[in-house]
Amino acid sequence: MTSKSKATAPSHSVYVVEGEGDRAFWTKIGSAWRHDDDDGFNLKLTALPIDGRLVIRKAKAKSDREMGR
Repeated sequence: MTSKSKATAPSHSVYVVEGEGDRAFWTKIGSAWRHDDDDGFNLKLTALPIDGRLVIRKAKAKSDREMGR
């Protein structure tokens, strides 16, 4: 069985969310890639939360401001 590695952009972002509603604080802690069969995700986390909940959201294109331009 051969596996080809694709260098693709992540399809989703992973956040830890502390608090509720308008007072919630979102911190991005990683990225997620959808499996080819759409039945799951691979996650790459840059931090592990001690508290809060994990939220996976569809990735959005970065604005020029977010990219430091």
